[in-house]
Amino acid sequence: MSDNSKSHDSSQATWGGRFSQGPAELMLRFSESISFDHSLAAFDIACSRAHSAMLAEVGLISQEDKAEIHQALNTIAERIDKGEFQWDIKLEDVHMNIEQALTDLTPAAARLHTARSRNDQVATDMRLFLKHASTELHVALKRFIQVLLEVAEKNQRVYIPGYTHLQRAQPVSVAHHLLAYVEMFARDARRFAQVFDSANWCPLGSGALAGTTLPINRETTAKMLSFVDVNGDARMTQNSLDAVADRDTFIEFANTCALVGTHISRMAEDMILWNSSEFGFVALPEAFTTGSSLMPQKKNPDSLELLRGKSARLVGHVQTLFTLCKGLPLTYNRDLQEDKPPVFDAYAQVTQCVQVLMETVRGISFRKDRCDAAVSDPLLLATDVADYLVEKGIAFRDAHHIVGKLVGLSEDKGIPLNELPLDVVQGVEPQIGADWAEIFDLEKALTKRDRPGMPGPQQVLYQIERWKKELAEE
Repeated sequence: MSDNSKSHDSSQATWGGRFSQGPAELMLRFSESISFDHSLAAFDIACSRAHSAMLAEVGLISQEDKAEIHQALNTIAERIDKGEFQWDIKLEDVHMNIEQALTDLTPAAARLHTARSRNDQVATDMRLFLKHASTELHVALKRFIQVLLEVAEKNQRVYIPGYTHLQRAQPVSVAHHLLAYVEMFARDARRFAQVFDSANWCPLGSGALAGTTLPINRETTAKMLSFVDVNGDARMTQNSLDAVADRDTFIEFANTCALVGTHISRMAEDMILWNSSEFGFVALPEAFTTGSSLMPQKKNPDSLELLRGKSARLVGHVQTLFTLCKGLPLTYNRDLQEDKPPVFDAYAQVTQCVQVLMETVRGISFRKDRCDAAVSDPLLLATDVADYLVEKGIAFRDAHHIVGKLVGLSEDKGIPLNELPLDVVQGVEPQIGADWAEIFDLEKALTKRDRPGMPGPQQVLYQIERWKKELAEE
């Protein structure tokens, strides 16, 4: 008999009663999930502690059995922490591996799965994981925001062109630009808080799909596992079918990770452009750049390019989960085993990406001379000239047309806009006075942008202080 068709010698330990022989070796390799779901071990053990405590509370197992189960679970947890636990693909998943190890340690283990299915067990484990992962990423984003604020604070008087269509548009400070990303990543942090709230409902007690006839207390397990609201009251899923079939929180988590990845990618692209010879606005830290195997002069922004690439991977995970779930009937189907790799990988990749971008930003330095040269372009203040005309009573559309003519003259004559002779300028619009030259004072131009959300120095300082205060209060 070939290795692919050969059956496993012994019946499967937890569901084998119905079968006269075990699965084929090929089926074991094909169907196992222990290679990735072993990362749920800590959550699975917590779930079993709470479940066995509840069973003892309602009298379905003895206090002695509960104590033995808890002691054995502690032993297993220690082995896992020390890397001494042997995961076995014959036992398929993390739940069966732990249950078999428990059975080897105490006969009381045979009572643990009373009033519980792997369906509500994995649903509970994953919700615990999603709460943990959302909390960790929320904290990581807040740390990153703190670094962005530190860099912004140091560069409040460094000005660069803002861009639309990758063409110079209007002047902004580096600080204002970085604060735009603070807004994005703060929204992401809030989204992880929302994912936490969505996951904060305990499915345990839903069984395979229709609960149990045994007198369990779902409120007890929910509270033990911290599925509670702000008042400490238990939060329990309200429909057993939905509880075991629901994967909305998986998609919400992956979608939030994809948004983080997208924001990271956009920021990485900005810094790649700024680092190029054509821009030259920044110098990247050597620790997060690499060289070329052929060209000795190269200093490549590999960390930033990899960050751009990771965003595609994160977006793909969302699509995987949507496609996985879209055609499934209620309730549990084995397809759902494939829901975990995208979620686990999204968490791992975003955790690493945030750290890499944070350290890259921490080590970046702005080349003020190059920034000053770029922002000295008087065309960046062409809209300010239109505003000047509006203040003289000219309709904005007419003012826009007038400034367009002035820009055309500047280009035709090869003279910077702010250096056009006054008589030439007044030949286009007589209301322009000698004070028009003051429009091109960059500091004054930015100071006039002093309303909420604008890049004026006082507004930028206010936003930095506001965010620092908000972070300190969390």
